[in-house]
Amino acid sequence: MSVDIQIASDLPSLPTSEDISSWVSLATQQRKDAEVLIRLVDDSESAELNQAYRQKQGSTNVLSFPFERPEGLPADALTEDVLGDLVICAPVVEKEAKLQGKDVQSHWAHMIIHGCLHLQGYDHIDAPDRETMEALEIQLLSSININNPYEIQ
Repeated sequence: MSVDIQIASDLPSLPTSEDISSWVSLATQQRKDAEVLIRLVDDSESAELNQAYRQKQGSTNVLSFPFERPEGLPADALTEDVLGDLVICAPVVEKEAKLQGKDVQSHWAHMIIHGCLHLQGYDHIDAPDRETMEALEIQLLSSININNPYEIQ
């Protein structure tokens, strides 16, 4: 597994690279050669990307950009299992944790795991898919002693 971490946020309380890598590893454990890029940003970059790619105003917690193999690229051209990129807005993650009465570190773990599942094709658009994704998130978080993030605190 390979995790490339880019820090583009001035927030002083970001999770460590080791924590981020361990959460990515947990969420991608079935894909040992997974390669993920994680970019931690502030509100302005998140809002810009959210507008450009989702046509939604304002910053958001996690944006996922699953890797799409360019047309014509041979299947054996890549030696890694490139999953894609996650852009995580640090101020939004911290604000959400405080508003929801959650431990900030636990919320970071949830957002990284949530984003990695998106990169692997999971989504929460309709009820059955949402239930599947949330159940997996709950299971993974529980394995590292983090409570169900969907329970009302």
